[in-house]
Amino acid sequence: MATTQRRVLPRWITITTLGLSLLAVGLTAYLTVTHYTDPTALACPDTGIVNCTAVTTSSWSVILGVPVALIGLLWAAGMTAVNSPWAWRSPARWLDRARLALSGAGALMVFYLVYVELFRVDAICLWCTGVHLTTIVLFGVILAARASLASGASGASGASGASGASGASGASGGNEGPRRSGRSGVRGRRTTSLAH
Repeated sequence: MATTQRRVLPRWITITTLGLSLLAVGLTAYLTVTHYTDPTALACPDTGIVNCTAVTTSSWSVILGVPVALIGLLWAAGMTAVNSPWAWRSPARWLDRARLALSGAGALMVFYLVYVELFRVDAICLWCTGVHLTTIVLFGVILAARASLASGASGASGASGASGASGASGASGGNEGPRRSGRSGVRGRRTTSLAH
């Protein structure tokens, strides 16, 4: 009879992914607000290689008319939803796929944005770097979570298979016992009758 396997996930993964998602929400919300109000108000140096204003006001800070900061905020909100405790407990496979797809897309976007900062704008934004690091670490933790769930599932199936096999051998051994004793009993009777 088939039984439903319960998802076993280390508690630190749930806490870490939710915490990182909320951190991403905070960072991208700050960048979004300053983009629409005063980009020069960012608490960040504006001279040399570290120049948040140069990054956040460049032509690369907008994609198809939408600020990169706003795209990041929407992404972070989505990650918070799929990394909520309820989402981690849910058996729905689409949530796992959405979590992996969103975090993977975020990681790819990070590589693109870092390339833009280093080779197009020639400046680095500290707040953007905070978002980038948070995104990469979040992607890594989600990969670790999937590996943990996969190993837990295979271990559970192996254990159930072993217990099933031992149960079957025990049952067959229990059935063989009476048959053998019955046969030996018949042989004993025949020997006794010949002796008389």
